[in-house]
Amino acid sequence: MPRPSPIAVLHLDESCLGNGREGTTPGGAGGLIEVRTRSGVQRRDFFLAAPDTTNNRMALSGAIAALQLLAAKGVRMRALMVSDSEYLVKGIREWAPGWAARGWKRKAGEIENLELWQALVRSSALHDVQWTWVRGHRGHPKNEYANDLAVEAAERQETSAGAIDSGFGRWLATKQSRGLFSGYDPDAAFAELERRLAAGEVLPVAESRA
Repeated sequence: MPRPSPIAVLHLDESCLGNGREGTTPGGAGGLIEVRTRSGVQRRDFFLAAPDTTNNRMALSGAIAALQLLAAKGVRMRALMVSDSEYLVKGIREWAPGWAARGWKRKAGEIENLELWQALVRSSALHDVQWTWVRGHRGHPKNEYANDLAVEAAERQETSAGAIDSGFGRWLATKQSRGLFSGYDPDAAFAELERRLAAGEVLPVAESRA
């Protein structure tokens, strides 16, 4: 009997400084990758930057980068992608399948960010992926951390060398010392999602507990 694919949970966010204004708008994307190893839950960070972009392009670029980083392990994984970008989550779950079935065309004109959507669909095919949305800036620790990674990447215009050791533990400890996220257990939160994915649950589009 084949062994089940390992499970990964990825918390993603994006940033664009001055999104929608005239002139250049530097952007960033970041994410927290969680997988279970023999020694416990292992966490890695990644982030990327672009000198002139949009929030939507960075959301797509960050998701593509995350899936490609997982693929570098050479193992097909069951991955849950958690993002506060409705554009990303609704797009990949609802719009992209129809676009692809119609030869990447739509009735209402050209598809915005077409090359990124196509790259995201190809990257998603490397794994068994679910996508879910959480409301941003509502006190979700891992989403807030991914946001901080994205903003810092945009401000510094820095891209990580792949997946790097995570600073989430230190970040959370600092926040909790200031009275934020009291009682939050990141390992328990991961374990709950891991359990649901292992049981074959299809998560809803919006997932408040991610």
